[in-house]
Amino acid sequence: MFSSNVGPIDRVIRIGVGLAILSLFFAYPASDWRYWSFLGFVPLLTGVLGTCPLYSMLGMSTRRAEPDEG
Repeated sequence: MFSSNVGPIDRVIRIGVGLAILSLFFAYPASDWRYWSFLGFVPLLTGVLGTCPLYSMLGMSTRRAEPDEG
């Protein structure tokens, strides 16, 4: 699968932003744009899984490197 490339602070921010965007679906039940709030699953899932496909494509990581054991 994908290697972890999202650091702990980045994960917390992504989960918070994802939940905030998803909450708009319930906050505005009569609006025409409320289904766009399902895009909140993108940051939520990347935060929960700890991997971001865009970071992988760009060769980025916000996760600290593991110290070498041995």
